[in-house]
Amino acid sequence: MAKAVFIRFETPPDVADKALQLVQVARETGKIRVGTNEVTKSSERSEAKLVLLAEDVDPAEILVHLPMLCEEKRIPYLYVPKRQRLGQMAGLTKSAASVAVVEPGQGKPLLDELSQTFVTLKK
Repeated sequence: MAKAVFIRFETPPDVADKALQLVQVARETGKIRVGTNEVTKSSERSEAKLVLLAEDVDPAEILVHLPMLCEEKRIPYLYVPKRQRLGQMAGLTKSAASVAVVEPGQGKPLLDELSQTFVTLKK
């Protein structure tokens, strides 16, 4: 299967797992925004600290604008393979195309690590 148009770099599976772990920790001890509309709003307001995008979104056009917006606002972003798993970690019974970590809570060290990883992956 071809990569979706919004995928700009490869996220290793171990990094994606850490990102999903951060979503769960931030949901429990901090604050997250779930869904493309909420993620877009928090990114435009520069509230998001990290944005996660699901690779298996259909249609892909739903997320095309988010990598550009994140780069414009200097917000790190990563990709996770499955939207169903992203939704689970965000505390939903349904899938989620994107999630923004607004307040990492106890996941601050993990957020810092993932932000550094984003810089190296983006090059």
